[in-house]
Amino acid sequence: MNWKNFICGSALSILLFSCGARQEINYMKDIENVALDNSIKNSRVSLQPGDQIIITVTAKDMDVVKPFNQVYSSSNTVAQYSVPSSNNLPQQIPVSGPTYNVDTDYNITFPQIGKINVKNENIEAFKVKLTDLLRTYIKDPVVDVKLTNFRVSLLGEVAKPGTYIVPDGNATLLSVLGLAGDLTSYGVRTNILIVRNVDGQFTKEKIDLTSAQFINSPYYYLRQNDVIYVQPNANREKSARVDPNTGIYISVASVIASLVIGVLALTKN
Repeated sequence: MNWKNFICGSALSILLFSCGARQEINYMKDIENVALDNSIKNSRVSLQPGDQIIITVTAKDMDVVKPFNQVYSSSNTVAQYSVPSSNNLPQQIPVSGPTYNVDTDYNITFPQIGKINVKNENIEAFKVKLTDLLRTYIKDPVVDVKLTNFRVSLLGEVAKPGTYIVPDGNATLLSVLGLAGDLTSYGVRTNILIVRNVDGQFTKEKIDLTSAQFINSPYYYLRQNDVIYVQPNANREKSARVDPNTGIYISVASVIASLVIGVLALTKN
């Protein structure tokens, strides 16, 4: 056997395999060709039954606003995650305040005012609505509203799978992937599965991160309890089926091959 040709051929095969297995990992290659205006209308998520919101009211005369701020314990905090910028890691942010639950009829019960319906309203719209209602009782009220339990789950080939609570429900697919440390090198970027529960009905959508068109999808802006699954590529699935002792076997085989080659060399001499 011509060992030189064998080794060169093997090296070439490994190189070709590596090149063939390489994935395209760039996101939104054609973003310059996509109009982002269509995505703006989906950027604000409506409040849903089961949402928990913190509402605080302030004004110049704080004695006047006291009846509109229900008593709460500052020890009851919620850990939310900040969306990372650049290479910074997401940070947990403790949040606390007077908390209200959205009931099954999309109502909250607010001090002095009573039931307020929030159906089809996002955080910003609700702030405007509540501010207008409070002007009857308070001069120049300032209303702050935070959504405390907006959570999404990331599974599969991401660096840090898990469930994340996002501040104010301001979550896009890209921002929560950032919270999870982005996809691993084994994640399929052209087939991201998003599962969504809308009024008890489950829907699903597959997203191609390599195309900017996904920004116009109603699934780009995430909703409460969305589940994102990143599928492993063929290399990951193949490695998962391989015997965990394969590396040992290869090492042993390499040692044996080296000994055989050494013996052949000695016999020739």
